Amino acid sequence: MSILPHYIHIVNPKLKHIYLTFNEQGELVIKSPKISQKQIEQLLLKKASWITSSRKRFETKKGKNVNFTKEAELYFLGESHPLKLIQYEKKRTKLTFDGDIFTLYYATYDEIIFQRHIDSFYKEEAKNYIPSLVEKWSQTMGVQANKITFRKTKRQWGSCSAKNDLSFNTMMMKLPLDVIQYIVIHELAHIKHKHHQKAFWACVAQYLPEYKKQVKELKNFTT
Repeated sequence: MSILPHYIHIVNPKLKHIYLTFNEQGELVIKSPKISQKQIEQLLLKKASWITSSRKRFETKKGKNVNFTKEAELYFLGESHPLKLIQYEKKRTKLTFDGDIFTLYYATYDEIIFQRHIDSFYKEEAKNYIPSLVEKWSQTMGVQANKITFRKTKRQWGSCSAKNDLSFNTMMMKLPLDVIQYIVIHELAHIKHKHHQKAFWACVAQYLPEYKKQVKELKNFTT
C-alpha cells in the first residue's frame, strides 16, 4: 500500500482545475474546487514522480526561510553567511552584519521579531542598491520609471505596472548582483513591452546578451 505524502488542501469553489505547488516551508499544497478524498489520493499517486522531483529541487534551493532552531544561514548578494543568535541583557533585539557573519542579539526568544529584523535588513539594502541600478539602466535603455517601491512578496521578484511603476521584492538582495541587475533590466524592458513575447526578450538581450545565465541562476533561489 502506497504512503501518501503530507499535504495542505485549499478549497476554492472558483477554481476550475486542480493545482499542485509547494509553499515557503516546502509543504505540498493542493488548490482545487471541491473534490473527494478519493480524487486527491488518485492525483497524488499519479503525480508521485513530479512531487518527489519537485521536493528535491526545493530542498536544494538557496535562500529559504530561516529555521531558527537549527544552524542557520542568510544569503546576501549571492553569498551564504552564518546567522548566530546571541542572548543578551538589553531588551532591544537587533541584527548586525559585519560582512561575514549575521548576528541576532535578543533578550526574549521570538522568531516573529527575528524575521522582522531580517526582512528590514533586506529592505534597507534594497533601497540602497536598487535605485542606482534603475537609474543607470534607465539612462542606457532610454526609459523612465514613474516610481519605485519595495516590498516582500512570495512569488514575483519584480513587476512593472501599466503606469510604469516598478516594484521590487526586497528578498532579491539574497541574489548575486548580476542576477539583481537582470531583474532590473527585465522590469525596465516592460516599460517598452507589456508582455513576454519575442520583442520583449530581444530588448532584454540587447542590454544583457547572456541573460539566460541569470535566469537559470535565479531558479536556484527561493523568495
